[in-house]
Amino acid sequence: MKEQINNPPGRIKIMKSLSTLMKKKDFDSITTSEIASNAGVTEGLIYKYFKDKKDLLYKVLEEHFQIFQAEIDEMIKGKISSIEKLEIIIKTSLKSWTKSKVFAKILLLEVRSYPDYYKSRAYELIKVYAKTVAGIIKQGIKTGEIKQQTDYRILTKIILGAIEHSCLGDIIFDRDINIEHISTNICETIFKGIQP
Repeated sequence: MKEQINNPPGRIKIMKSLSTLMKKKDFDSITTSEIASNAGVTEGLIYKYFKDKKDLLYKVLEEHFQIFQAEIDEMIKGKISSIEKLEIIIKTSLKSWTKSKVFAKILLLEVRSYPDYYKSRAYELIKVYAKTVAGIIKQGIKTGEIKQQTDYRILTKIILGAIEHSCLGDIIFDRDINIEHISTNICETIFKGIQP
């Protein structure tokens, strides 16, 4: 019942409509009238649920990231090894971006140039993702799995940057992403250097 209150059918349709349109067009070229028409709702309904078009974009990203973070939390639950957890996060991130290239496109290409994005709930969730990685690295340093002199902040940026840049071109040009090849190479390159 709670889910229906938080996500009325019209709101869901509008969010799905923007996601669908972004498979073919960039955000700035999509109009609210297109979103409404594609969703089968009135344009006014968009402003009932969202402050503006950007707010709608951030809500779409937020929804994706909630699902994504929950999936990561579930996958690493019960795992003891920090390296294993990091390997899972790398592979799961690549799988998520492959499964939803619209999500990846929004995150990597659309929202980062908007200053108000950094005040959004979507950005807060992305920080949770980064903190998850950082927390695992700190735990690995503490247990001796990762070299004591490792700077967890720099390693967090290296891991997140490697995930993004290894598949950015494939996302932009809508090419297939070889998850196994990319994740294996990222893990081998990074983890060989940080393990004692």
